[in-house]
Amino acid sequence: MKKILLTLAVSIASTTMFAQGAKNIKINEVLTNNTASLQDGLGQRLPWVELANTSYSTYNVRGMFITTNKKALDKNLSAPERIALMSPIPSGEERTQMSGRQHLVFFLNSSPSNSSLHLTAKVNAGEPLWIALYDGNGIDLIDSVSVPALDENKSYARIKDGALKWDIKPAEAVTPGIGNYIEINESKIDKLKREDPHGFGITVLSMGIVFACLALLYVFFTLFGRYVIAAKKEKKARQKISEYPTVAIKENKTAGEATPDETAIAVAALALNEEMATYAAVIALALRQYQDDVHDVESDIITIKPHETLWHNTFNNL
Repeated sequence: MKKILLTLAVSIASTTMFAQGAKNIKINEVLTNNTASLQDGLGQRLPWVELANTSYSTYNVRGMFITTNKKALDKNLSAPERIALMSPIPSGEERTQMSGRQHLVFFLNSSPSNSSLHLTAKVNAGEPLWIALYDGNGIDLIDSVSVPALDENKSYARIKDGALKWDIKPAEAVTPGIGNYIEINESKIDKLKREDPHGFGITVLSMGIVFACLALLYVFFTLFGRYVIAAKKEKKARQKISEYPTVAIKENKTAGEATPDETAIAVAALALNEEMATYAAVIALALRQYQDDVHDVESDIITIKPHETLWHNTFNNL
């Protein structure tokens, strides 16, 4: 009894997971009157339908069914009777393994003998069309759409992959095998209203721009302020240096008669700040002292003269 209950539970769980995965597969775009659009491998231009995996997980659509026969909606039909009205998506085709956000195009009004992606579902060009996607059991309706009569090479597509709203696309906006986008003649204002109906996105963008500008202004004025302060300090230092009495020095230098004091002042005047001026003054003072012979004069010659003592005379006597 326990084994039966366990088997039943696993079967129910597997069926539920399978159904949830199938629900992520959507009919995304349909083109019924193909004269200059997508070609198949044989160079034919056939009606086509695009499926899209709207999830981020992989799902294999093999064994599912596509039909354009509204009789399949009859609930009194048995599964085999309904399946007889449908075109099965074949097994053994690698492309039916649809990864997340992937698209897959099937050609209609054709035969699987032409290619594994060719189905027998009937389409009348220029007429309204109902098309549906059924699960592999032939009972569960996964997705369906009523397509209006379309002009040549126009498609009926969701305005965005998986969106509820559909729209007729002009030939230049048809996108088989890739994500859908809105008509190319849509204005930027209309696109903004469609993508951000409540204005949250534009609000965040505007506030981001404002705060970014404020941050740039803060950095600019901080650096500019530091530059101004440094320039003022340098100007003040130069003003102090210019106050030294250098006029007389220049006159004496012209005559070649600069004194040590004036030399010290000249060195200090060339310093760019007070610290360098102090070092220059010390050096100049040392030079002046050297010129004034303040230091001791020492000779490098040592003279030793003999000195007679009593001991010396005793030695001679001996």
